[in-house]
Amino acid sequence: MNIIHKNNVSLVSMEKLAISDVTLSFGGLKALSNVSLDIVPGLITSIIGPNGAGKTSLLNCISGFYHPTSGDIFFGDHKLNKASPHQVSSLGIARAFQNIELFGGMTVLDNLLLARHQNLKYNFFQALLYYGKTSRLEAENRAYVEDVIDFMELEPYRNKTVGSLSYGVQKRVELGRALAMEPELLLLDEPVAGMNLEETEDMARFILDIKEELGIAMILVEHDRQP
Repeated sequence: MNIIHKNNVSLVSMEKLAISDVTLSFGGLKALSNVSLDIVPGLITSIIGPNGAGKTSLLNCISGFYHPTSGDIFFGDHKLNKASPHQVSSLGIARAFQNIELFGGMTVLDNLLLARHQNLKYNFFQALLYYGKTSRLEAENRAYVEDVIDFMELEPYRNKTVGSLSYGVQKRVELGRALAMEPELLLLDEPVAGMNLEETEDMARFILDIKEELGIAMILVEHDRQP
């Protein structure tokens, strides 16, 4: 992934996501039928449809939770058909879930730090010594998370447990955790579901800021044309 720093903002150069004739079947039920889609860098691609239309199933195929019955999914040169969620995330694809998947007993800061675990490239003994490479990597990843906290305006909540926060703030933390993974592509599954008007407007602003200031491409799933 290529990062261009400009005014403390990271602009991401993304691999192209290509979905070709993807079908997903569960026994005799077809959740997806011959879906084709190209996601290009820097754009928000919206997938809109009623409940049960297969929108989340498509995200599950991209992120490795489901494997398509037929068809192909490529992210750059990487074929994702049989990839695990861990392998997909390591390629630069992050996801914010419709149903909040945070650790409610941990702080906002700790939830975001967990998203950086795959960037901590040191072994058990290096961690015990906490010297040199280990301390440098810890400091770099902590600094990245602090930037995300500032970007998502989470400073007032950074040391509060997630379970004590309002639903709207938790949804913002969910998006922040995905952003902390330093993605090239964000998968947003109904990011404003269950929010009131004010919370929805705030989330829409953050999504547009991610596109305009960070240049991160997004696939946004919604069932409402006017959330």
